[in-house]
Amino acid sequence: MFPVFALIFLIVPVVEIYILIQVGEVIGALWTIFFVVLTAVIGVQLLKSQGLSTLTRAQQKMNSGEMPAKELMEGFALVIAGAFLLTPGFFTDTVGFFLLFPLTRSMIVGYLVARVMASGRFNMNTNFQSDYQSQHKKSSGDVIEGVKYHKDDE
Repeated sequence: MFPVFALIFLIVPVVEIYILIQVGEVIGALWTIFFVVLTAVIGVQLLKSQGLSTLTRAQQKMNSGEMPAKELMEGFALVIAGAFLLTPGFFTDTVGFFLLFPLTRSMIVGYLVARVMASGRFNMNTNFQSDYQSQHKKSSGDVIEGVKYHKDDE
């Protein structure tokens, strides 16, 4: 696994530099910098709205006693999208935007969830609904306040 990450950390910057040089030769250095900054600003604004939307859906599922597994995975994908969007370059921005748009993010997350579930390494907590509801039940009776004393405290 480590060699894969090392390879990614070597290849991605080289690809970014190559693309930046090629784009810079066509439109100029200042325009290239402008577009890199512009994509980061647009990406952060979209990330904020998508993040709030995903958080709202997760809270709704939790309030109804359901496990927000998909929303948690989408939230993780949004964190990765944010990292890619804040990394200067067109290649990382493209990957970040793919993770940012609901349709492509949903497809990627669905694929990953299906692979994890098929591998048998992930076991859903089937008691989530009853555990959550038992912890958040509203008291139906009177509340009696008091102080508890132990024999050792006397």
